[in-house]
Amino acid sequence: MTAITDMAVTAADGSTASLERWRGQALLIVNTASKCGFTPQYEGLEALHRRFAERGFAVLGFPCNQFGAQEPGDAAEIANFCSLTYDVTFPVFAKIDVNGANADPLFERLKAEAPGLLGTRAVKWNFTKFLIDRTGRVVHRYAPTTKPEDIAADIEALL
Repeated sequence: MTAITDMAVTAADGSTASLERWRGQALLIVNTASKCGFTPQYEGLEALHRRFAERGFAVLGFPCNQFGAQEPGDAAEIANFCSLTYDVTFPVFAKIDVNGANADPLFERLKAEAPGLLGTRAVKWNFTKFLIDRTGRVVHRYAPTTKPEDIAADIEALL
């Protein structure tokens, strides 16, 4: 099986973006939303991104409007919100679906490699997090309730 970093995704501007840029790095891939009870996790995600970036780690955000319509904005509105409200510097890609017939292939792959509780594949809510090792393999899935700071030790172990 190919590495996660062999995949392509859609950038916020609608262009195709290769995850190749992050080959050899540990990643935390997160489906995000601007109007969710978990939205303050942007602050913790940004802290992780800044803390570990120089050691080969990045957070990648994928906005999703599938849960309670909590990401209603377009790409510009999302980028503006992330920048102004949480000073986000990690990449935030185009809004995607994470479940259903139109689910993004990246999230189909993440869900297959790291099923949820009792083997369920569906993402249950915003801010589900997937930790990827330096070889591009999914090593852990975290529930939306898992705070970013609680993942720091797992990231440290991969670096």
